[in-house]
Amino acid sequence: MTQQDLASAPQKSMVHTQDIDEQAHNLTQWQQKYDQLSDGRFFGCIESVGYPHIHAFEEYTERALHQQCAIAPRSIWLGIPKQSQQSKINGLNVASNQFMCRTSESNFELITPEQFNIYGLVIDTQSLEHMAQIQGMHLKNITSSGTERLTTCNAMLKSARGIINSMVSNNAFGLNADLQQDMLNMLALHLLNEQLPCQRIAPSYKHRKAVVDKVKDYIKAHPQNTVTITQLCELTFVSRRTLQYSFESILGINPLRFLRLTRLNNVRRELKLAKQDKPISLVAANWGFWHAGQFTKDYTQLFGENPSQTVINHASYLANSKSIIHG
Repeated sequence: MTQQDLASAPQKSMVHTQDIDEQAHNLTQWQQKYDQLSDGRFFGCIESVGYPHIHAFEEYTERALHQQCAIAPRSIWLGIPKQSQQSKINGLNVASNQFMCRTSESNFELITPEQFNIYGLVIDTQSLEHMAQIQGMHLKNITSSGTERLTTCNAMLKSARGIINSMVSNNAFGLNADLQQDMLNMLALHLLNEQLPCQRIAPSYKHRKAVVDKVKDYIKAHPQNTVTITQLCELTFVSRRTLQYSFESILGINPLRFLRLTRLNNVRRELKLAKQDKPISLVAANWGFWHAGQFTKDYTQLFGENPSQTVINHASYLANSKSIIHG
């Protein structure tokens, strides 16, 4: 292979981690935050390939997650679950004949189940629009609410998975880098043009989503407050039953469990940032966990390690990172 071929070759990578924050960081061209929702030690893997105008990847996450996502400016993201697994985008269930689509103009959130695989493309918008113009295709409006899920035939999704997998994990059909990128562009264009009508959104969806968003905003603004269901009902002006249904339909969990998991995930993030002389009990108390024994039990059950292990493991990770940089 010549020096020119090496310079233009797609940049492939595979990274594994047992840390959800590292998993979020390892996915290039994204700004996102992962919260763990199911119990047990986390494991994640991202296998990817980068081209000048497209980033293709396959991501695996062992535990159920709540993901808050934003992609690179002037980009379009297509997400195709590897199998028919229960996942949600902005509180909407993704059916087996659907894929997910968002642009950099709007942030979004995902709920993903345990042992979740997804294929993804992040494409430069201008590049895709240029390709559409060359092909005489018209890109549909995919920026509005309701276009988070696009419907196509299962055969098309199967073909898309095969193409992305070949680019990421195999020999890319023996094509050179330019042809690989063109093939992925054409795949995206076909997915965005050959869709069937979108699944109808229930009239109550906007109200349920607004209830959940209001609670999330309150929790973010008042991290130390102990919150009851009654207070959340008063905050959102809904009944206990409506509050419960709103959370279970949008996020898949009840409001109090969401509150507890959000705070535990925030404690974990702060433990990795806190100075060594800051007691774990103080960090926990700052997020509303006053009973040290119960906090340690809940934390260990969720993350598969106790709080002090998190601090030790992160310090070891930082030390290894510095040694690699200076070595």
